Amino acid sequence: MKLGSILAPGMIAGALKANSKKQLLQELAGLAARGSDLNERAIFDALLQRERLGSTGIGNGLAIPHGRFPELQRLFGVFARLEKPIDFESVDGVPVDLVFVLLAPEEAGADHLQGLARVARLMRNPSVAQSLRATRDPAAIYSILTAGDSSSRAA
Repeated sequence: MKLGSILAPGMIAGALKANSKKQLLQELAGLAARGSDLNERAIFDALLQRERLGSTGIGNGLAIPHGRFPELQRLFGVFARLEKPIDFESVDGVPVDLVFVLLAPEEAGADHLQGLARVARLMRNPSVAQSLRATRDPAAIYSILTAGDSSSRAA
């Protein structure tokens, strides 16, 4: 699965400012709504509801909030590098500064899981995470996130 098919260049925030998990999710829902046909409030509510089940902070400063939407036709992503790490109630207690939101069609099933796995594998790569943290430029971030698309096999 190629991240370039999920993440559009305009769906990247290179230095997002947020003081809390809730504020972060609101900002990301707004960005996602601008790039999709989804309602900002619906996105925010779905992400918040998912967080209530348990944090999507996967450790090492990384989080992958996600939700499903019946009106969505394909996987859709938004990425943010935070200006300052925030508490995300992550599994390791480390504040989060790299966030990839993954929105999926209601019936995505395996595609949703493959998308989550692809994003998690990429962001857990220490050199990728270090490169993402070293730049605020959305174009550079997009290049980092999609660099493996041409050489990677289907994930």
